[in-house]
Amino acid sequence: MKEVVSSSAVFFSYALLAIFAQNAVFTRALGVSRMVQLVGDDRTSSALFGMMLCITQVLVAPVAFLAGRFIAPLDNRAQLRPVVYVACVAVVCIFEHLVLRAVKGPRSGQLLRSLPRRAQLLRIVPLAALNSGVLGTVLVERTQSFTLGQSLGFGLGSGLGYVLAVLLVTEARHRLRSRAIPKAFRGLPITLVYIGVLALAIYGFTGHSVIL
Repeated sequence: MKEVVSSSAVFFSYALLAIFAQNAVFTRALGVSRMVQLVGDDRTSSALFGMMLCITQVLVAPVAFLAGRFIAPLDNRAQLRPVVYVACVAVVCIFEHLVLRAVKGPRSGQLLRSLPRRAQLLRIVPLAALNSGVLGTVLVERTQSFTLGQSLGFGLGSGLGYVLAVLLVTEARHRLRSRAIPKAFRGLPITLVYIGVLALAIYGFTGHSVIL
């Protein structure tokens, strides 16, 4: 019982760490380009994107954990890490795509075909998986030698932190269209300035203890 409680505490503490103090967007600028595109894309639901990103982060964590243990004894592990972890992300992306397409059988196929917005989910899967936010989170987990529980919590928290960043930028979008903003800064420039200010605020909140 103690082990379960302890593991749960580690999981949630690392999830909260990744959401706020170690937010992937605001402390490392991971996935900023995708986030800016997402905020201005009316075809893509931020909620669905965030859901798929969280699912991808959680699924990649154990795969990357096992892959990291496999390459750990190798002398060239530092060079192999990016390639191996990109492959892990790609495998999870393909797995999610196959599940959504329901290739395993007619019964599961009928169940999954009835999912709302299934076509949109199929389009979101590669967008959510193949971005620097996912790969960067995996690299942080492995270079910091996180345990499996820590990796799962940090992966989930990074996904939720990304959603939080999207919501903050989306909420401020109409304010960033103010006529008081000089023309040269309207649009993408003022959005990046806004993200930078938020990043500085969060960086100061952590007491300059960001994991490198």
